[in-house]
Amino acid sequence: MTSASTSPETFCDWPAVQGFETVATPALLVDADRVAANIAGMLTTVDDDAARLRPHVKTHKMSAVVQLYRDAGIEQFKAATIAEAEMIARTGGLDCLLAHQPTGKKIAQLAELVDAFPATRFSTIVDNPDSVAALAAVFADHDQPLQLLIDVDCGMHRTGVAWGESLQAVRQRIIDLPGVRYGGLHVYDGHLHQPSLTDRTAQVDAIRQSIDQDLKTSDSSQVVVGGSPTFPIWAAQPAEPNTAARWQCSPGTMVFWDIGYASLFADMQYEIAAALLTTVISKPGADQICLDLGHKSVASEMALEKRVVFPSLPDARLVSHSEEHLVVETPQAAQLSVGDALIALPRHICPTVALHPRATIVRDGKVSGESWQVDGKNR
Repeated sequence: MTSASTSPETFCDWPAVQGFETVATPALLVDADRVAANIAGMLTTVDDDAARLRPHVKTHKMSAVVQLYRDAGIEQFKAATIAEAEMIARTGGLDCLLAHQPTGKKIAQLAELVDAFPATRFSTIVDNPDSVAALAAVFADHDQPLQLLIDVDCGMHRTGVAWGESLQAVRQRIIDLPGVRYGGLHVYDGHLHQPSLTDRTAQVDAIRQSIDQDLKTSDSSQVVVGGSPTFPIWAAQPAEPNTAARWQCSPGTMVFWDIGYASLFADMQYEIAAALLTTVISKPGADQICLDLGHKSVASEMALEKRVVFPSLPDARLVSHSEEHLVVETPQAAQLSVGDALIALPRHICPTVALHPRATIVRDGKVSGESWQVDGKNR
């Protein structure tokens, strides 16, 4: 537990942080030093070859973090929305893959981005011939064709095309139509969350065999693979002859990390760089506190008991959650007063960040007075 008027205790593996009394809650906190350390760790994983990294910006959605990546020599990014893609371009990112198949109005919006930011190379993903034709129709009158990567369903069964004839039909459609050109494969393995590194590696090896088989029949200029849980495994994969430059790893959560991944993947040593600051606003009953940490402040897609962790309240049980309130039962309630501040660690940081307009920045163990705008969250 921490008081808003005193220096808080160390929570989880964060350093003690001073200056919380200056922060209105609920607030998103980001430790800039830890972000920089996590980026350095990502680069170390790929042997400092920045060309092998295409980090996903969906976790942070902040141009300030894109700039930190660029300062570290990373110029290739992946986005989930048009707004994130625009944020990358406005920050000077040289290469942006929109990893969400555009339809309808979004195709026109992508074309507008291509026109507005000629210094950024844009590409997107497709998983069917009709989407290829729709994109080709819009980009046929552009000076340069739009690069398309084929989104492959390697086991998640959410989007993507299966290996084999269906994939080849999409590839042939790209080759046949003006306005677009074939750029390679997008192989996202978001279904792989096995805590065992051995088990995860075995699953990656099976996907790798399918990729290698496809590469024997196609001229794929790049292959964007994996997410955060499988990032170090893909980074260690040996390249096929003459294909080393094509392999790009696409971690996202690493830059902030979170308690969910930290508790699952002991093999990955990243630092939790983002947290939430919340305040006790009431004490509704014995052993209970109510916090200003509602649905609008922390991602609520998980079951109630899995949404957030309070490092200083290890026995806490989440009782109820609504728009502006979170009721928590804890044996330590008697030691807390209305107005006390607590640190909370969301299990899933990515959608939690999207709920906040800005992040309060911590440097050298102190609230720095800076804020980073979450400028890529709007649609």
